[in-house]
Amino acid sequence: MTRKGFGLRAIAIGGFAATVMAAVPAAHAEDKMVVFAAASLKDALDAVNKACEADVGEAATVSYAASSALAKQIEGGAPADAFISADLDWMKYLSDKKLTKPDTEVKLLGNEIVLVAPKDSTVETKIEKGFDLAKLIGDGKLAMGDFKAVPAGKYGKAALESLGVWSSVEGKVAQAENVRAALKLVSTGEAPLGIVYATDAHAEKGVKVVGTFPEDSHPPIIYPVAQTADSKDKDTPAFLKCLQSAKAGALFKEQGFTVLTPSN
Repeated sequence: MTRKGFGLRAIAIGGFAATVMAAVPAAHAEDKMVVFAAASLKDALDAVNKACEADVGEAATVSYAASSALAKQIEGGAPADAFISADLDWMKYLSDKKLTKPDTEVKLLGNEIVLVAPKDSTVETKIEKGFDLAKLIGDGKLAMGDFKAVPAGKYGKAALESLGVWSSVEGKVAQAENVRAALKLVSTGEAPLGIVYATDAHAEKGVKVVGTFPEDSHPPIIYPVAQTADSKDKDTPAFLKCLQSAKAGALFKEQGFTVLTPSN
C-alpha cells in the first residue's frame, strides 16, 4: 500500500475507534453539562457555547463526532445532557427508544451539501443531472462520510443517486468516520474531491467549493436538538434556550447555517 493510500485508510477507517472513545468525556463526573454534537457544528457551536456561558451559568463540555456514533453512545449509557444531530433520523432513533425528552426537541438549523476540491485545484463543473463526476475524480477518490450511517454521507449518496451518477462513482468513494474527516482528506490533497456541508467548506481555508448540490436532490438537511432522558444537569434547559437566542442565531449564520427557530 502506498503512503497516500495508507493515509486515506487511516483517516477514513482507523480513526473511528479513537473518535468514539474521545467522545465520552470525563467531565460529567464533575457535574459539568455535557453536550454531544455533530462534528460539522464544531466551529459554530464552540462560539455559541462561549457566548452563552454567562446566561447559562456554565460552559458546556462539548464532544464532537458523527451523529451516528454519538447516538449509539447515548444508547449505550454515555453521560450526555443534550444531543444535536445532523439529521432527523438519529434523533428519531433515540426518541423511539425513549432516550430523549420529546418536549425539548427542536429543529434548530439547516445546511447545504457542496462538492469541494483542494484550494489550488483547477476542477470546474456544474452539478446537474448526469454530470460526469467520475471523470472529475479520475484515478483519485471521492471523500465523504460513511454513507450508511453518517448524515453528510447519507445526504451525499442521496444527491448522487437523484442526479443519476452514484453507480459511476460508488467504487471511488473513500468513506470517513465523520464529515470533518472527509473534509481533511480533501484539504490535505489525499482526495481530489469531497462532499461536505457548506459550513465545513466555510470553516476550512484549504478547500474551495466547486458546486452546490440542488436542494431537491436530497432530503432536507435539518439539525435537531434535544435534552436526553437521563440528563441531570440543571443548566441544560437554559443552554437549549440560549441555542435558540438571537445572539446564537447570529453566530450560526456567520458560519453559514440556516436558523430554523425564531429567536427568543
